[in-house]
Amino acid sequence: MSVELKASPIIKKHLKTLRLRVNELKEKGVTPQLKVILVGQNPASVIYTENKKKFCEKIGASCEIIKLDETISADDFVKKTAEIAADKNVHGCLIQLPLPRQLSQLNVGELIPSEKDVDGFHSENLIALLKNQHSNTALPPCTPKGIMTLLDFYNIDVAGKNIAIIGRSLIVGKPLALMLTNKNATVTLCHSATTNIEKHTQHADIIITAMGQAKFLKRAHLSDKGHQIVIDVGMNKWSNDETCGDVDFQDVVQLVQAITPVPGGVGKMTILSLAQNLLQAAENSLYL
Repeated sequence: MSVELKASPIIKKHLKTLRLRVNELKEKGVTPQLKVILVGQNPASVIYTENKKKFCEKIGASCEIIKLDETISADDFVKKTAEIAADKNVHGCLIQLPLPRQLSQLNVGELIPSEKDVDGFHSENLIALLKNQHSNTALPPCTPKGIMTLLDFYNIDVAGKNIAIIGRSLIVGKPLALMLTNKNATVTLCHSATTNIEKHTQHADIIITAMGQAKFLKRAHLSDKGHQIVIDVGMNKWSNDETCGDVDFQDVVQLVQAITPVPGGVGKMTILSLAQNLLQAAENSLYL
């Protein structure tokens, strides 16, 4: 029977430490403050931002959701973002994606200073990842960081393993490939132009799906040895408004060694990583 790699025990383990760090910062006169910029009322984005706010407040940090009109111009959006990021009392900023069409060409990763870029999209943070620099100043991308934390918690050593990632986004696939490579894994990065994805997934020890296609990964993608680990990054809607991942969970759950559930898996790990990045940014601010 496969093991479900749930986020709940990991969150429980880290909550005490996060609260202690917040209290230590408050004793020094600093309350970690996050500003989330939300454009429009995309239902999924509204839920994501509220979940981030709740978690921040759960550990004693402050979080404000800045709601902007969906029709805001690119110039006004850039100006507003700069004003928020310039606030000395703000330690972390993030722009909730996706953005409406008129803002989609903006380089979101560069709109927020690297030291407040809790999403980890700024070029300086990505370069640190590329160089494998272990520094308290660099803020890594949240979802890849969360996946690495999950693998570590469940004692899944990636060194020497063959890992297939499906999805090459700058948010998940590409930075995650770097993190895994830095830990001595052998990574195959699959994407929409990859032919015969099954060839790569069947030979992988670990499969990570991050392409946003509901129930894409099925038993045909798996090895018949039953040793594989599946990490599902997807968060999609299925019939009857069911929330599901990129993996057809019921189709593969009995055929793998371990698998993350959706919901209850990587999504929660992403929020944990965001909180960790926020506290790191707030701690760094004491020395700026």
